[in-house]
Amino acid sequence: MKYKSLGRTEISVSEICLGTMTWGSQNSESDAHAQMNYAVEKGVNFFDTAELYPTTPVSPETQGWTEDYIGSWFEKSGKRSEIVLATKVAGRGRDYIRGGEGADAKNIRLALEASLKRLKTDYVDLYQVHWPNRGHFHFRQNWSYNPFNQDRDKAVANMLDILETLGALVKEGKIRAIGLSNETTWGIQKYLTLSEQRNLPRVASVQNEYNLLYRHFDLDLAELSHYEDVGLLAYSPLAGGILTGKYVDGGRPKGSRASINPDIGGRLQPLQEPATKAYLEIVARYGLDPSAMALAFCLSRPFMASVIIGATSMEQLKTDLGAAELRLSEEVLAEIAKVHRQYPLTL
Repeated sequence: MKYKSLGRTEISVSEICLGTMTWGSQNSESDAHAQMNYAVEKGVNFFDTAELYPTTPVSPETQGWTEDYIGSWFEKSGKRSEIVLATKVAGRGRDYIRGGEGADAKNIRLALEASLKRLKTDYVDLYQVHWPNRGHFHFRQNWSYNPFNQDRDKAVANMLDILETLGALVKEGKIRAIGLSNETTWGIQKYLTLSEQRNLPRVASVQNEYNLLYRHFDLDLAELSHYEDVGLLAYSPLAGGILTGKYVDGGRPKGSRASINPDIGGRLQPLQEPATKAYLEIVARYGLDPSAMALAFCLSRPFMASVIIGATSMEQLKTDLGAAELRLSEEVLAEIAKVHRQYPLTL
């Protein structure tokens, strides 16, 4: 396992981060504890969660359970100091989370205090804004995304409010670093500019979707990441399991994500099947595991701070963590590039 600095902070994170969003829905508390034990044994020091979790499905009845499970593991294992812990405050729109008001001074403080209580800790290493309060194109909203009806002054004022609140929480010792999630190039750069102008905490990372089928980050976001040292925390590196091949030709295994969420949040579309099959052909030619190849590709990207994996079984977790030992050959990378040129945007 390799480790990287998180942005310009002194925080060092494993190149694979343990995702948690199925803990409390598809996974029990004992499952979660077993996953954390195994991941730490294999060198993972980075866990990512959110006040919203679990998902698959998202539910007001289970909201917060994931953080509860992590907290009980900290209490049981005594390993809080060994873990870089990341969690998130929800953006606007989930009515059952503080009326759906989103991230602002009041709601950030309320969210963090509730998270700290569930997590049984007095600080979070990385605190992230889960999605912007203003409109954005993530979560397959690119089809209806319209920035032209947004109020710039209102958006910037909210960003400054968020930064000032996070800055105060850093001074109070409740968070160590700040991050964004599901953000755009303009959004990240505006946060960075406000930080410099107001001497406020600097964004260390951005957690956006990235995988072989969804490589939006390769363009302007990659440039920003390089010049500004804002690393990517890639979520859905297997495209919700699509890249494993389990869903080709209409497959819907019992207990899989698609058996609960039929289109996997809009990801499972006819256009992605030819690309998925092309990547599976590369896997077959070179004797690779499909999950391992997809994850190893993400790990090879120069802007990657950490790849967030999620597993509903120990078998999946072992395969995914094994990707840390895999380095793709130039021949495999060339074949991946060829498929990407043929199918550049499938999700």
